[in-house]
Amino acid sequence: MRIRWTPTAAADLQNIYDYLKEHEPHLARPTVIEIRKTARSLKKFPLRGRNGREEGTRELLQRRLPHIIAYRVKDDAVEILHIWHPAQDR
Repeated sequence: MRIRWTPTAAADLQNIYDYLKEHEPHLARPTVIEIRKTARSLKKFPLRGRNGREEGTRELLQRRLPHIIAYRVKDDAVEILHIWHPAQDR
């Protein structure tokens, strides 16, 4: 199973980093590392997230960080679609 980041998800991750770099600089890098680590864990357990808000998607809530990773399992890949903080309006 491969992990593939959509341009939207990559932009989400960059936005999270930029926001934290400005408001909580000491958390920016560790947060991005943790999100990437969680996304990589989907290689072994692609169905571990809950059913997503959109049909055919899944959502993985991070335990240590308050971010949600929306993804889709497609053939031999996990597509990371979006990443957001629960306080964001989605």
